[in-house]
Amino acid sequence: MFDHCLYFNSAALARLVEREWTAVYAPFDLTPPQGFVLRVVLASPGCLASQVADMLGIARPTATRLVDNLCQKKLVERRQGKSDGREWCLYPTAAGKALDKPINAASANVAKALRGRIGTGLFDTTISSMRDVRKALG
Repeated sequence: MFDHCLYFNSAALARLVEREWTAVYAPFDLTPPQGFVLRVVLASPGCLASQVADMLGIARPTATRLVDNLCQKKLVERRQGKSDGREWCLYPTAAGKALDKPINAASANVAKALRGRIGTGLFDTTISSMRDVRKALG
């Protein structure tokens, strides 16, 4: 009935993938969105919450809420920008830095496992097609 429905198929896929990533980030006491924000901050220390939002394709208030959660967990801290006192740059704390390799390894492992279950060709084509659809609709 909904075989050709973008909404139904993307939402159903999102639920399945969410379960996989929830299991990956649970040992770190993180949700998947928190894990991805932390990975951005680890990769780009000094970035702004607005840059995190843009990179992840989420709303700025959502990024701010996720950063707040990571600050409460003492994994990320805000520091006032040097060039503009109104800006708050994001930096990983020592505890956040300690998760860099483990969280990236766990992410690589789940991606590898999903590739194995789906098949490399279909996995890569799906990711590429989804990015194209996001760009076209965004």
